[in-house]
Amino acid sequence: MTLHTRLAGVAAHLPETTLSTAELEDRLADRNPALDLPRGLIHDHSGVRRRHIAPPHEKPSDLAAHAARRVLEECDLQAADLDLLIYAGVSSDAVEPATGHMVAAKIGACCPVFDVRNACNSVLNAIQVADALISGGRHRRVLICCGELPTAGTPWTLSSAEEYVTVAASYTVSDAGAAVLLEAGAEPGVLAHRFSAYSAGWPAAVSAVDNLTSDPWADRPTIGPLIVDAARLARGFEEIDYAVFHKPLADLGLTWDDFAAICVHQASLATLWWFCDQVRIPQGKVVVTIAQHGNLVASTLLVQLARVVGSGRVRRGDLVALVGLASGASAGIVVVRW
Repeated sequence: MTLHTRLAGVAAHLPETTLSTAELEDRLADRNPALDLPRGLIHDHSGVRRRHIAPPHEKPSDLAAHAARRVLEECDLQAADLDLLIYAGVSSDAVEPATGHMVAAKIGACCPVFDVRNACNSVLNAIQVADALISGGRHRRVLICCGELPTAGTPWTLSSAEEYVTVAASYTVSDAGAAVLLEAGAEPGVLAHRFSAYSAGWPAAVSAVDNLTSDPWADRPTIGPLIVDAARLARGFEEIDYAVFHKPLADLGLTWDDFAAICVHQASLATLWWFCDQVRIPQGKVVVTIAQHGNLVASTLLVQLARVVGSGRVRRGDLVALVGLASGASAGIVVVRW
């Protein structure tokens, strides 16, 4: 029998504590009284009104574990039922070992684990890997999860208003956990995936490790702020051949109109609509999360998928496109039938 990969379930975890952009600006003003920081810059350039903040004691693996437990419960499964766990977050608990081990230990899984990491396209690449392993008969049930804790790198103390502009992207990010369960099935659920990259554009968006010698048992990982050259990043994406998005649809005989929902990575509202115009994605099909939930990093697409499935907008048998854009620069698409 030909093996296919189906999506059995998806779940998201969004921390209850939130911080509005106005509150964030107030906090920055209080901590930098000598600087005249422009108000409204963050919202005007990103569209972000609110972001989620994880509790001080939680790490990326905790956020991933919350979502992992939820998807297992919804699928009426136990951690012991998993054949493989792939952690696919930008945030990690430590440089070594793989954060997948921490997640597996917290949910009680005893299967093999490894991490897949490619900035905000990490989850999409993990689906690509899991699909190959399942369709090839190597694994039958694979959990992909991620936990994003980018607010740990928020730069609260600034040297100048110019630095504020340089690190502005760091004020748009949000903490979250997400998980998706993939299983072997007789009918295909993962229909296609395709990826492309323009690696010469990597310096356009960089978040460096701030302190490699920090205490591995500290409450928060230590990372540097996200520094983005927006113009250079946009030029990098322009170097990517947009056929990466159109060819899988053409091969399947589909158009964007055939999808119940299109999940697109969102770093800002303006770039989201600019990109949709470039590849002719109808705005009405897009699941918009950036305004109320911020930039959810690699968890973005799964959070969006969980929302449309949970609301009933996407039902079993419906088509969904997962469209990824990431620093590096890289782009990709996964076409699934839910």
